[in-house]
Amino acid sequence: MRTLFFLFGALLLLCLAVTAGVSLGTAPIPVQTVWSIIVERIVPGSVEPFWSAGRENIVWDVRLPRVLLAGLVGAGLAVTGAVLQSVTRNPLADPHLLGVSAGGALGAIVALLHTGLILGLATVPLFAFAGALAATALVAFIARVLGTGADRLVLSGVAVAFTLTAVGNLLIFLGDPRAVHSVIFWMLGGLGLAQWQHLAYPGLVLALSLAWLIIRAREINALAMGDETAMTLGIPVRRFRLMLFVVTALLTGVMVAFSGAIGFIGLMIPHFVRLFAGSDNVRVIPLSAGCGALVLILADLVARVAMAPEDMPIGVVTGLAGGVAFIAILKRRG
Repeated sequence: MRTLFFLFGALLLLCLAVTAGVSLGTAPIPVQTVWSIIVERIVPGSVEPFWSAGRENIVWDVRLPRVLLAGLVGAGLAVTGAVLQSVTRNPLADPHLLGVSAGGALGAIVALLHTGLILGLATVPLFAFAGALAATALVAFIARVLGTGADRLVLSGVAVAFTLTAVGNLLIFLGDPRAVHSVIFWMLGGLGLAQWQHLAYPGLVLALSLAWLIIRAREINALAMGDETAMTLGIPVRRFRLMLFVVTALLTGVMVAFSGAIGFIGLMIPHFVRLFAGSDNVRVIPLSAGCGALVLILADLVARVAMAPEDMPIGVVTGLAGGVAFIAILKRRG
């Protein structure tokens, strides 16, 4: 009942955040108009139009897909952070731990500076996703050679992240200086590429990954108590840990491909959730998804209105707010 209460509260706040995210901006739109447009587009003919075509375009084609993408990315990064912190027994673990973010950034750099939009608007997300998958495969290969212990997987990810970051910096140095601004903005995180046809990919990956992780949440609890405890409960530790790393890397790779590198969500949200939900991953994983979505939607709203009409990189907002909030959480827990 406690978990259901928290989930209901998170969903209610999420609905309010979505409403605010679509309604507020450079051109504010009344809440009634926002929901009338949404209902009319979902069920044609249900509402008599009283709004302009420009407002409908802003709500349906620009802001709503952006807000939904922010929710999906925030949920995915927060869930990944919660799982990695439990599996590695490292409170500082986050979605960028395995070099996936560095791989995604490398793919985006290649697309923006060296190949151009050869596949249209989908070029940057596709190249970023390919880079994230390549980084995941590289970490898995190195970990297989060295062993799949939690510490070696983490160290393999750190090594791959440093290497791919160095390669990405070299490509920036060799690229067209006029395009460097767009690369830097993407690396700092941004949701300006959100389109309806792109939402299916992060949505499907998040739904499947979240369902699988919730089903295996009690096994994750056992793994968090130590390899010996998990083995006595009949859990194949090495295989299960590798499966968790693959799932979280895939989840991170897809989110990074559409949003760029956004920090602190995966690190901060699980700690905040554990303050009031405890350490049981049966509660922590779904609540992290809801809270992560809520926080990133609000962060994107701040990024859009703080320097309107310009968009502030969302990674700046999450970094500033996340740093202060994380210090406060550590002080309270300490």
